[in-house]
Amino acid sequence: MSRPDLLALTPDALVALANRGLLKRAVKELDAGAVPVLDVADDGTLHGRFADGAEAVLPADKGFDGARCSCGAMGICRHRVGLVLAYQRQDPAGELVLSSPGAITDEELTAAFGTRVLAAARRTHSAGYSARVRRPSAADPVAEVELPACTVRFLVPGELGYVHTEAAAAKREQTIVLAVWAFRAADEHAPDVPEIRLDVGGTETQTTSGLEPALGLVDKILLEGAADASPVLLASLRRLHGELEEAELRWPAAAVAELAEQLDFHRARSAHYRARRFAELLTELHARHRAAIGGSSPRSRILGTDEPSETPLRRVRLTSLGCRISGVPGERLAELYFADARTASVLVLRHSWTVGAGEKCTGHDLAGQRISGTSLRCLASANVVSESAHRSASRVLRLVSARVGRTTTTPVGASWASLPDALVVRDYAAFAAELAALPPRIIRPRVAAELVRIVHIAEVRRLAYHPGDQRLDAEITDATGTVATVSAHYSEYRPGALDALADALASRPRYLSGTVHRSAGALVIDPVAVLTPAGLTHPDLAPDVRDAPLRLAPEPPPDPVADALDLLASAAHTGLIRTAQRPTTSFTRIATALSEAGFPQAATTLTTLRDALQTPAPPHLPTTWLTAHLRLLLTSTHH
Repeated sequence: MSRPDLLALTPDALVALANRGLLKRAVKELDAGAVPVLDVADDGTLHGRFADGAEAVLPADKGFDGARCSCGAMGICRHRVGLVLAYQRQDPAGELVLSSPGAITDEELTAAFGTRVLAAARRTHSAGYSARVRRPSAADPVAEVELPACTVRFLVPGELGYVHTEAAAAKREQTIVLAVWAFRAADEHAPDVPEIRLDVGGTETQTTSGLEPALGLVDKILLEGAADASPVLLASLRRLHGELEEAELRWPAAAVAELAEQLDFHRARSAHYRARRFAELLTELHARHRAAIGGSSPRSRILGTDEPSETPLRRVRLTSLGCRISGVPGERLAELYFADARTASVLVLRHSWTVGAGEKCTGHDLAGQRISGTSLRCLASANVVSESAHRSASRVLRLVSARVGRTTTTPVGASWASLPDALVVRDYAAFAAELAALPPRIIRPRVAAELVRIVHIAEVRRLAYHPGDQRLDAEITDATGTVATVSAHYSEYRPGALDALADALASRPRYLSGTVHRSAGALVIDPVAVLTPAGLTHPDLAPDVRDAPLRLAPEPPPDPVADALDLLASAAHTGLIRTAQRPTTSFTRIATALSEAGFPQAATTLTTLRDALQTPAPPHLPTTWLTAHLRLLLTSTHH
């Protein structure tokens, strides 16, 4: 009896099931003549006896997890890998027949995993979830589905026994079922598209979002303001956070936690407090509520209901995209960005240091500090292989300190060039259109480094420095001549960054990494690292060495949208009750500026709020503020 499942296993599939070291050792032993004696039973079970006395068995219809070996190794061993390779050499595969995992029936799923797993998967399907589907091809026969919490890879067409996912054992079978259903939905909607992102399920009709208790608390905060937030209010926020987490509403729970954190910062007079961020969080909770009951997008993407709080990654290979240094008095923060090529996603590893009063501590000073046994500078330029990593719902990476010995690093080298297309921006106009099609940020998944990308550079045309904003701008182009702007601001925590960035951009770089957003229809990149012919440059870790002065740029024109957002943030900070007792001339002036700049709807919402503030005992004052703030937030992302 033939074993087509074993013949379909590619070297990459064997690496996923075992690891590259075991594969190399098995190949080396076979090439040296240590070939096992093979026997295939009538039921398809493959037996192999090796020269060292070990016997390995690969039962039919049980996949690689059902393999056994007498060598006593924990998990996959070289004998089991060698048994597959020896069988492939003895009976070379014919033409591989590709098939979609969507062809797997629910009856087959039930037989493999049981009714309880299917029932749990149906609950997630009813709520809706997002997926990126990559179809198999002759060049890469592995079908792949990227789910919010993990990636599922079907290593052998039509075989549930050869599915690889980094999900923990408790969720593994459920994620496989969800991946099959995602392929089934893709087959129905776009059967000929090689790769597609789509929303799956979401058939429930909901009249509530689960955020109703949060909305009343938000309105109370808006009326009273951050300045008068009491300990009782903070306790209510923390209790609400626990309730939302228990209900698995990950994104609203995260917003409530950050809101409580902002109020803590204000009470402590910390520089971490940001009035504009405080206002955005208040609006976010209302926006997620409206979107969840509106039905325009799956609730899972708005509320994070399909996200586990943390996912252990069994074995992960990451490529560093650089390091960002920030801080406030008394604290410094390093954020290291890593690309996971297998899932085409970016993860963030964070580490903070306490700094004494008056102590100077810049990114350059921190470059030698060690994180998980490796210096910050080396980690920012490394390929990382780890079996001790955990990923949070918001894509924050955590390395388990007790197992850091299972984390290894090698230099990044030219790895950026081989990252998947989803992480590399080569066509600026196409990526700008992709950004324009995204839902508003305040209802998207709360994913750290969501828009961190590698940007390919065909040419650097211009460098200019804006002294008023302490900002360096550079024009770069793609292969078609489309222009994007690289824009970086000065920070006392990374004082050498602008000069290092200018030098790197002047040395004919091929790529840079950074956070990409859209402004006036064009791309703007906040840079993190630059790949030049001499290697990877990390501006935030550069010493403060100022050589030639940068060419000055003209001052930017006034921005009435930013002024309006600052005004509304100030009203939320002070509290709408107190704001109503003050003059409203600023509302009139900024509304006029908005109208003259071509934003009449934003101007109207600001005028409506001004009139409500001037009305004795105005009804629905928080709703009027929220309407104006939401309009201004949406305007700021598109003008």
